[in-house]
Order: sequence, then C-alpha cells, then structure tokens
Amino acid sequence: MMAEEKALIRSLEGKALWLTINRPKAFNALNSEVFQGIREGLAEAEANPNIAVVVITGAGEKAFSAGADVEKFKSPNVEEVREFIKLGQETILKVLRFPKPTIAAVNGVALGGGCELAMACDIRIASENARFGQPEPRLGIIPGWGGTQLMPRLLGLAKAKELLLTGRVISAQEAERLGLVSRVVAQGELKKAVEELVETIGGLAPLAIQAVKRILTAQAERMLEEGLREELESFMKCYETEDRVEGVSAFFEKRKPAFKGR
Repeated sequence: MMAEEKALIRSLEGKALWLTINRPKAFNALNSEVFQGIREGLAEAEANPNIAVVVITGAGEKAFSAGADVEKFKSPNVEEVREFIKLGQETILKVLRFPKPTIAAVNGVALGGGCELAMACDIRIASENARFGQPEPRLGIIPGWGGTQLMPRLLGLAKAKELLLTGRVISAQEAERLGLVSRVVAQGELKKAVEELVETIGGLAPLAIQAVKRILTAQAERMLEEGLREELESFMKCYETEDRVEGVSAFFEKRKPAFKGR
C-alpha cells in the first residue's frame, strides 16, 4: 500500500526553503494539513540561519491555490468552521510576521484563500497564466483569511472595493498593473525568476533585511488584528445564512446561485 502524499512538501534549495502546496487534483485547496505544514516550515526556516528566504508555491502549473477546501463549507457544524477560519487567520499572521522575506511563486490561479496567502507574502512573482481574485460572495460568504484587510493595503481602497464587491477575477497582467504582483514572467520561467530573486536577497546582510521587514511589517500591522476579528465575525454571520447554503450548493451543482438575502 502506497503512503499518502503530504499536503505540503518542504524542500531546501540553496538559501531558500520552498513550501509547495501538494494537492494538485484539488487545485491545491487549503485545508488544516496545509496550514500545519506551512507553520512547521516557517518554524524550520526561522531556526536555520542558512535559510534566507521562504518561497510558497503550488504543485503543478494550474494553481497556486484555488482557495479554501470548499467541502468544508458544506458543514452544518458552525464551531468547526469557525475553528478552521481561525486556523487560517493565525497561519496568515505567521506568514505576515515571519522575520525573513517570503516570496509567493504564483503558478496559476490564486483565488480566495489562495489570493490571501499570496498577499500575506512580501513579494509575489506570477507566471503569465496566473489569475487573482476574492470570489467568496459567489458562495454567499466573504473573505475570511485577511482579504478585506490585505487587499486595500496593497491596491488602495478604491480598487480593493471594486474587486472585493464584485468578486472579479483578474489576470496576472492586470495584477501587475495594479501592484498586486511585482513581476509577471513566462510560465516556464517562474522558478528561475524566483531563484534569481532568492540569490539577490541571500547575498545581502541578513540582519539588515530582517530589520527592514520588521519596520515595514509593523507599519502594515496597525489595527490588522482588530480587522481580522471583525472579518471572522462577519464571515460566520454570512456562514449561517440561507444564501451560504445556496451558494455552496450551486458551486457543486455547477449552476448560477439564486440568492435571497437571508
């Protein structure tokens, strides 16, 4: 009997620890095992002075991560869902507060929680087939892992409102124009581009780099935890509506939802 593959693979390459979400058949959907793997990877990288950068990516070429494992949102167990959302928020905070630079190598769709995880990283490099968005309202819910907090910080309030209120999914090229990603590269060049960036960062003074990140993170974090708490409570209110049941059902039945505002 073959051993079950890990949902997240850690691999050390030079001065970078690569954390690869390894659920390609599920478009690298985020579950508790993925979050636990990310946390373990961050702990390993923080303890190892030879690791200068952490890179987060997804297995295959189709998805960085298509978001939360939507199977979770069929559950009538509200407390179980609340704990799942809290685990995701705590993991996002660990990425944001990680003392060393983090890079999201976005190889395909980064939607919902996948977009939030990418936004939590310091730098985002995207392949030309990448797409970004927070389409949660299509399921009758809202972003729960920092989307309402992180997107305005990166794009400004006006553009963030447009994307969050429409659930619109944007191309890698538009994401670059808006400043959501640093650079777009050809699909086959993503790993090379990230490796070159790791080499650049790895050649700089580590204490200076960590100091710069600490200062920038402190500026961005003001009121973040309060915003995340409000996001969690609003997510759970939406979760307990008929519209969430309809939205999730429509998702699995591949039809347009008929929301009733209750």
